[in-house]
Amino acid sequence: MATDTNSYTAERAPVLRSLAQLAERIERVGSDFPMPFLVVRMRRLHHVAWREGRSAARAIERQYADAFKDIASRILRRSDLIAHDRGSEHFVAALVSPAGSNGITAVPKCRTTLARLAAAMESTAEVQVETGWTMLSGAKADFDLPAAIDAALERGAYERADSEFFGTLAHELRTPLTSIRGYLETVLEENLDRDTMQRFLQTAQSEALRMERLLNGLFDSALLETRMPVAGNQSGQLDEAIDAALDTVAPMAAARRTVISQFVRDQRTVLLSTDQLTQILVNLLENAVKHGREKGRIVVVAFDAGDDFAEVRVDDDGPGVPAEERDAIFAPARRGKTARADGRGLGLAVVRLLLGRVGGGVTVGDSPFGGARFTIRLPLSDPRERAADAESPSAPARSRE
Repeated sequence: MATDTNSYTAERAPVLRSLAQLAERIERVGSDFPMPFLVVRMRRLHHVAWREGRSAARAIERQYADAFKDIASRILRRSDLIAHDRGSEHFVAALVSPAGSNGITAVPKCRTTLARLAAAMESTAEVQVETGWTMLSGAKADFDLPAAIDAALERGAYERADSEFFGTLAHELRTPLTSIRGYLETVLEENLDRDTMQRFLQTAQSEALRMERLLNGLFDSALLETRMPVAGNQSGQLDEAIDAALDTVAPMAAARRTVISQFVRDQRTVLLSTDQLTQILVNLLENAVKHGREKGRIVVVAFDAGDDFAEVRVDDDGPGVPAEERDAIFAPARRGKTARADGRGLGLAVVRLLLGRVGGGVTVGDSPFGGARFTIRLPLSDPRERAADAESPSAPARSRE
């Protein structure tokens, strides 16, 4: 027997409610299982209203609402809840209907549903949307709809940044891997003189070390995001890490004829392993070499910052970082507008992640040399060392070219 598709769709389609009605229904319906809560945000609706007038904005909003209802009728069940207020940027869906034997809708289905909603809505106009999702745990008499919307969009923003991070990481790993393969194949297949072979192998080794740092950064970022505890016995020597970092970036600095001066006035133990601290310093120094002037100058200073912290400053003479970009450059895959060299914006994100694990931090400001000054703040592994080493002599200044 033939099925009336229109009747079936109307029978199973969820009803579009106001956001207030949605909140009331969620409180009343509740759930013994986590309830997926999906949000699609129509970006810049108020900007459209200001630029083109209320009528134009209202017309676009109606198009979005129609697309939202249409796709919801195809992929959601009648018992699911969808809502939107006139003039609001938010379109919301609460998936009340159990989607499996345990009543929990799988995360992939949440993302697929959101992607389909967003695609249908974006196809109706040129204004982009943002998406996000969260899980509502059981019935709540004090359900906070704005907080749930914010939580969903925050998760969405994090997942987009995470996706960009892994995409960028894949690109970053592919570049040194291609270089290593090319140099090794040349060494194996060509009849090279000893000096050329040595140079090619050293370059391949340098690229392999760069891959190792990228993978270490990925591992540490995963540890941070899963909130795994920091090992209690983790510690490293500040002066040893600085020396190792300077050795690592020496070939790059030599290629650009950059002089790096080192002034170490703090040689104590900090709450990061020497390897991790070396990785942080290498990222900062490579950033300074790449974006500083050719035949330029970099100064590294380490000192006791008080309050059981040490600080390291890296100054360069490049273009600096504009004030409006100083927070954004620490996000994955973000680079400043004044950046001169190639790069994918991972190094500073890794620096912030590693320091954040131990309660440290990183900031950027103006350098007295006209470029950027990056300052990292490191907690001491044993604060009692501050008193014991207060009279320790400073290490002599050194310069490398």
